[in-house]
Amino acid sequence: MIRIKLTTLFSIFFFFTFSFWDVNAQEKNVKSNDLLLKETIYNEYRVKVLNFSLKQFDALFFEFFDKKSNPDIVLTKEEFYKYTIQIAIFSDRLAALYPDQKEIAAENKKKWFAENYEDYLLSKASQKK
Repeated sequence: MIRIKLTTLFSIFFFFTFSFWDVNAQEKNVKSNDLLLKETIYNEYRVKVLNFSLKQFDALFFEFFDKKSNPDIVLTKEEFYKYTIQIAIFSDRLAALYPDQKEIAAENKKKWFAENYEDYLLSKASQKK
């Protein structure tokens, strides 16, 4: 009787352990794919955005928020990250222009890099309700 219980206990333990590892591995895959996409976009747009004027940046920023707030528009993952990463890159430009604001610019860059497409989709779903 005790052997059966120990065997069952070990089976349950291994089932949950391997299930967690599988889910955890899938989550890391999605995060690494997003990170790779973000890095690709960063490398593609870095020089261009560092040369943006404030007027060009404002246009990009407001275009993003207009699309983000419009319940009829759903950005693709690549479109979403093109906006967020370009906004993050502009923080580097602001840090260069205003050295006394480097810490704030670094925090803003980190915030925009941390934007998540899945969170965006959840916010879009709540807009339609």
